[in-house]
Amino acid sequence: MKKFYYTIGEVCNLLDLKPHVLRYWEKEFPQVHPRKKFGRNRRYNPDDIELLKKIKYMLYTQKYTVDGVRKKLKEMQKNKNQIEFNFSEDKNEIKKKLINELKAVRELLKK
Repeated sequence: MKKFYYTIGEVCNLLDLKPHVLRYWEKEFPQVHPRKKFGRNRRYNPDDIELLKKIKYMLYTQKYTVDGVRKKLKEMQKNKNQIEFNFSEDKNEIKKKLINELKAVRELLKK
C-alpha cells in the first residue's frame, strides 16, 4: 500500500541518505518543502520524494554542483509551466477542430 506521507527517516532509508543531507537540501533548494506536523516533524509526500531522487541523481551521478542543480530545477519548473500552458492551448484548438468536424457531419446528414 502506498503511503501519503513519509517521515524523514523513511525517506532517508529509501534514498540511502542521512537526515542532515535532506535538511541541507531543504535550505538550498526552494522546491523542497515537506509539510511539517506538530513538533516540526517533516512529512514528505511522493512528489517530494521524486524531486529528491532527481536532486540526488544530478548531484551524485551527473556531478552537478548545488548551484547547477538549483538552476536546472528552475529551468525544469519553467519548462513544465510552459508545457502545461501549451497543452491548454492545444486542447482549445482540438475542441474547435472537433466542433467544426461535427458541424460538417451534421450538414452531411441534413442532405
